[in-house]
Amino acid sequence: MAETFPPSPFAAPIEQVKAEALTCPKCRLAQTRTNVVWADGNLDSELLFIGEAPGHHEDKQGIPFVGAAGQLLDKLLAEIGLDRTKAAIVNVIKCRPPGNRDPQQDEIDACRPYLEAQLAHMKPTVIVTLGNFATRFILEQQIGITRARGRKYQIWGATVIPTFHPAAALRGGSFGGISTMDALRQDMAMVKEVLDEAAAAPIPEPDPAEPESFDQLGLF
Repeated sequence: MAETFPPSPFAAPIEQVKAEALTCPKCRLAQTRTNVVWADGNLDSELLFIGEAPGHHEDKQGIPFVGAAGQLLDKLLAEIGLDRTKAAIVNVIKCRPPGNRDPQQDEIDACRPYLEAQLAHMKPTVIVTLGNFATRFILEQQIGITRARGRKYQIWGATVIPTFHPAAALRGGSFGGISTMDALRQDMAMVKEVLDEAAAAPIPEPDPAEPESFDQLGLF
């Protein structure tokens, strides 16, 4: 796990942060949502997917990526031998914008502490940003997904892999001479490669000059 993530803006454990998020009144979306959409999958895993915002089905069920885009994401995970028990799925904002419009900056700012708390809790090895909003949030630059994808970025000790939102693949189209679906598959193969490399990396040997922590604890 990475050790260099910024600290959570919350001092509380992640379950307490979740409890606060589920009743959050901080922006206008609290007035129109059905449910706060916190996360799905495993927040103790090495792999984090970040989308943009909940849609209609997510708002009704309180779970991210449960519509057609979510079914495609599940299929792509299965193709690299994973499922939602081995990844976490969240969004930049936790409430659905009316009419599925783009999130507004003040809404992103209001929700920022919740995503930062999820990042600080997980310290993931790989972060996959799905689409423009998640990519710009994590990379902290105004970059479009067509320019950002196909590359790996190192941030906070994690490997960030930007890719298209699965909804874009459902709409069809192409990118750089290949279909959006094929681009997604290429990027998911990159995810598997990074995870496999991390799993195969040797565990660093303890520094013999440093006293063992259990020896110190035994003094008390």
